[in-house]
Amino acid sequence: MSRSHGELRVARIYDDPSAADGRRILVDRLWPRGVSKEKAKLDDWCKEVAPSDDLRRWYGHKPERFEEFATRYRAELKQGERAEALSRIADEARSGTVTLLTATKEPDLSQAAVLKSVIDDER
Repeated sequence: MSRSHGELRVARIYDDPSAADGRRILVDRLWPRGVSKEKAKLDDWCKEVAPSDDLRRWYGHKPERFEEFATRYRAELKQGERAEALSRIADEARSGTVTLLTATKEPDLSQAAVLKSVIDDER
């Protein structure tokens, strides 16, 4: 028996909000430059689920490091507050549409994409 679930999406925080976004959750540890809280129209800012500072700095959004970044980040997501935050987001995604927001220029190579993959794998 399959569980019903909402759509899980990834988008840039710099994109205009859409009615189709559902719950908008920023998953970056740092607030994005040049975005006001009003313009962001966030439902949540889940800093706890973001990669560690060391991992984020090591990755540096270098595409050739993405696979290793994803592997290391998946390991981080199994521990402590990150695991709890991941669980909360997954629960929300089961009941409705959730858009994971990030400031990166390439959302498909970001922690938001890894989060989506992890949550999708669990569903």
